[in-house]
Amino acid sequence: MTMLTRRQLLLAAAIGAAFSARAASAAARPVSIALDWTPNTNHVGLFVAQAKGFYAEAGLAVQILPYTDSSASTLVANRVADFGITGSIALFTQRTAGADLVATYAVTQTETGRLVVNADRADITRPRDLDGLTYGGFGSAWENALIGTIIRHDGGKGEFKTVTLGTSAYQALADGTVDFTLEVYTWEGVAAKLQGREQRAFRYADYGVPDEHTSLIASSGAYLEGNGGIASDFTAATRRGYAYAVAHPEEAADLLVAANSDALTDRALVRASMRELVDGHYLQTAAGVVGTIDPAKMQAIGDFLFEAGILRDAGGNPVGQRPDFSRYYTNTYMGG
Repeated sequence: MTMLTRRQLLLAAAIGAAFSARAASAAARPVSIALDWTPNTNHVGLFVAQAKGFYAEAGLAVQILPYTDSSASTLVANRVADFGITGSIALFTQRTAGADLVATYAVTQTETGRLVVNADRADITRPRDLDGLTYGGFGSAWENALIGTIIRHDGGKGEFKTVTLGTSAYQALADGTVDFTLEVYTWEGVAAKLQGREQRAFRYADYGVPDEHTSLIASSGAYLEGNGGIASDFTAATRRGYAYAVAHPEEAADLLVAANSDALTDRALVRASMRELVDGHYLQTAAGVVGTIDPAKMQAIGDFLFEAGILRDAGGNPVGQRPDFSRYYTNTYMGG
């Protein structure tokens, strides 16, 4: 009788634990985040937090939405997604035009973009040499302001021809069809190295363009107002995911690949990109900062965009008064 009673107790405990687990799963608070592009190492903290159970421990059921033709910031502003990965430029331009967007987390602590040329171009050794040459671009007004500033800062006129190619610009550069383009140094730049394509790169901040948080996580003011607790827990768990990725870059790369095996087929590229992100202090500063948005960086890039006439109102007209950029972001939810 004693053994049977113990077995019954053990069985009851097991059943109770199963029901508790199901209840906890059912009670998990849903959160969605939209990606800004196909999965890559900028997103690593999200997938690490998912795989390591950080979101589950925070009582969250997080859905990572795939990239679509609608930008992540547009999905957030229209309450289709709770959070979204966005770039600083998209945040500033869309928020100024009336979109309900608030940045809550800095994915990258410094600029990952570079202006690049093929290293065998002896006639291009500095930005002012780009005057009159052909740029393979992506179709935004920001690009013209950025490149013009870089060239003029180096003593050039800032005059160049543009061919809009999208992601085909990278192959066009390799083929010599265009003279220069812009790339994400921690992804396309790493890929070029692995392929043996030598490049000469110019960092924006070395030529008059303010350093920025290239990638941010943003939400809407409406969502944050009604879901502050969830926002804090999501941000804290996401921060934990990125911090883990910095401490364990190879494991993080493998978790990212495992979650996106259909899209990420080059494990060597993912691992090399992770090493660059960590060694270059992109995901974490040399002082150990992860996720926190730097007010000085936000003010500086906002001022640059305003003075360049990039920021426009809902009617498409350049804004005449400098916006209050401190309202475009918050670190309120970083504490968890």
